Parts: sequence; C-alpha cells; structure tokens
Amino acid sequence: MASTVFIDGAAGTTGLEIADRLATRPEFELITLGEDRRKDDAARAEALNAADFVILCLPDEAAKAAVGMIRNDTTRVIDASSAHRTAPGWTYGFAEVIGHEAIAGARFVSNPGCYPTGFLGLVAPLVRAGLLPADWPYVCHAVSGYSGGGKALIARFEAEPDIAYRAYGLAMGHKHVPEMKTHAGLAHDPIFAPAVVPAHRGMLVEVPLHLALMDKAGSADELRAALAEFYAGSPIVTVAPDAPGELLLLRSMEPNDGLTLRVVGAADGAQARMAAVLDNLGKGASGAAVQNLNIMAGLDETAGLRL
Repeated sequence: MASTVFIDGAAGTTGLEIADRLATRPEFELITLGEDRRKDDAARAEALNAADFVILCLPDEAAKAAVGMIRNDTTRVIDASSAHRTAPGWTYGFAEVIGHEAIAGARFVSNPGCYPTGFLGLVAPLVRAGLLPADWPYVCHAVSGYSGGGKALIARFEAEPDIAYRAYGLAMGHKHVPEMKTHAGLAHDPIFAPAVVPAHRGMLVEVPLHLALMDKAGSADELRAALAEFYAGSPIVTVAPDAPGELLLLRSMEPNDGLTLRVVGAADGAQARMAAVLDNLGKGASGAAVQNLNIMAGLDETAGLRL
C-alpha cells in the first residue's frame, strides 16, 4: 500500500519541485489541498494528521506552528525550513554525513540548508578525521541562483535584469551559521559570505584554507583522498579527482540532485581551496527532501532523484 505524503507549502518553489519528483512514484500518494483550502488551518491540520509523511516547505515560524498542529504520534516529518536544524529531538537530514540509519529511524528530520550542504559536505568529514582543526576560523564564500530566495527574490531578479551580483548577509549572523558550526563540530562561527547571481538555479560553495598556518592539517591531496574515501560508494556525492582551471555555473543548468566536491592545492602546499557544486533546489532542497523521504520509507535513496 502506498504511503501518504502531505507537502505543506506545496505552492512554493521547493514544494513544487518535491511534488514533481513524487508525481510518478507509485510508492507514495500525495494528499493535496485546493487553492481555497491550502491556507485554511483546519484543512491543513486534517492533512497533517492524516499523512504518513509530512514535508514542510514553509517559513520558520509557520513550520514550527505546523509541527504543533500534529496531534498523533505516528506522522513523520521532514522540515525543509531552517527552524529545526539544530533543535533537540530532530535528526539532521544530511544522510551522507549524519548516517542513513539515523534518518531511517527518525520521526522528525530537518532538511539541510543549501549553502550548509556544500560547506558541511566539505568540512565535516575532514574535521571528524582530524585532518582539519575544529578551532580554526573558517571562511565560506558562496554564490547561488536566485531561486534560493523564494518567490520574492525570483520576482526581483526577473523584474530587474541589470542585477549582476547580489551580496547579502553583510551584517553577519546569517541563520545558516549555527547549522554550519554545529554539524561540522566547530569551535567558532565561520564567516559566511553568500551572494546571488542572475541564474535561476545552481550553487558554488568555497572554503579557502591556509594549510601552512593550521596545526596538523592534512595536505590538499590528503584532504581529497579522505573525502573520496568518506563518500566512496555514494550514488549522490562525487569527489572529483581533477583540478580544473575554472568552475562555472550555467544559466541553462537542468535540475540535478547530486553534489560534486573538489580540493585544489597550491604548488607549494601552503594553501588549498575546497569547492562544492550543487543545485540549490536539488541536493540543496527538494532533492534532499526526497532522498530523506526514501530513506525513512525504507526505499532506495535515489528513487525519483535526478542524477
């Protein structure tokens, strides 16, 4: 029998892409609300409590309120907002880093943020292995397609075609920072410098490293080899062996649920640049939610993904 799934916030960018990935899946039956009922709390509460799985694609406070509307002890929840990514009682839904078993047995799973997926995919395994120090003041530079900002930012970029680059979060304190610090096991908040470029989707996350100044850091080759070993056998995360002269985000990028990691070192070994390339709407949002849903339902984690 198919498991029932209710996407609360199905009209948003993330919700639409999740629904699209589930549309042809016989393992799941979507509970949907008409346009006149999708913001009706009584109708939402009924759907939240009727579903085997709920995927929340809502602003943070609305996601917390939705969880509070669940009155049973059986509905399992995947929250795509940032509301529960460091909250007690929630399992962080980065399967490759946290472990598939933890997600498979969890009732409440918080979907990782798009930028943290790139940062943690690079940093967390290396800190855990002792090849990067936990007490280093890390910096993370990142650019994303404008779809990551939701409908308002999409509308702005489409209405203002002269925008070439939008840096934001300049006052620090971005909501992704606690997630990045906590799940990488860091002693200090990383400096996070996000930006948006005029492409609908796609993301590049970079972590530059002063290897020569770090205590007991691995070489670039050792870092790359450790990542390759950590993700060996993953159908979703790839560690590239090459050192390209450039990395590009293309405006024509098709939906993709994979994650590609790279480590490039200076000739003298003193510095390195680690980079993650992903689709902010794929492994950075909707693809990760579907992967977590698959794992929680006991299915092949790649079912319905675009790889």
